[in-house]
Amino acid sequence: MKHPFIPAMLACLMAATPAAAQVGASLDAGSTGVGAHLSFPLASSLNGRLGVNYFKHDFTRSSGQLEYDLDGKLQTVDALLDWYPRAGSSFRLTGGVIYNNTRFDAVAEPNGLSTFRLNGTQYNIAEVGILVGKVDFRKAAPYLGIGWGNALSDERGWSFGGDLGAYYQGSARVSLRSLNCTVATAVCQRLASDVAEEQARLAGDVSDYKVYPVLRASLSYRF
Repeated sequence: MKHPFIPAMLACLMAATPAAAQVGASLDAGSTGVGAHLSFPLASSLNGRLGVNYFKHDFTRSSGQLEYDLDGKLQTVDALLDWYPRAGSSFRLTGGVIYNNTRFDAVAEPNGLSTFRLNGTQYNIAEVGILVGKVDFRKAAPYLGIGWGNALSDERGWSFGGDLGAYYQGSARVSLRSLNCTVATAVCQRLASDVAEEQARLAGDVSDYKVYPVLRASLSYRF
């Protein structure tokens, strides 16, 4: 699926790269989705690397007594430094920062009795309306990793490479709310309190995802 995020960012990367510089372009696939990177030299053993990645993932997840349909979009922009400790070696140490625009939009599904059980209280669909939520993370995420391959190798042409590392995205930010509660005000107020408890429970369930692993392979071409 074509996404406007990727071509827009690629245009920015191309504009930011000096035309006269030696350039390597890479296509990637892995845990960050599909992506593209541009590499350019900064020193004899140091390259800069800029890239974008995108991955769409829809799935179902249970939390407490609720089941959520989740629409996930993993969108990241990399600004990385690749250091090659030994001349002529393809092994590299990588560090940098990632702009993390990843988010998951959630919709809670009623159970087989067309009811929701929130914080131990059962509500029907008319009382709850639509229960929607969002999960996202801090935007600036530091990255550390290792890898192999050099898109700026001495010979022009194609080469392979890969990355193994992780970025720290911090605790997930979770929001959950009920839309279109049309019953008595007292019921809606109690519902809001129970929804807040379910939000805290959902936040606890996703608290283990502070560190996101990066494992990807790349095909590069040096111009």
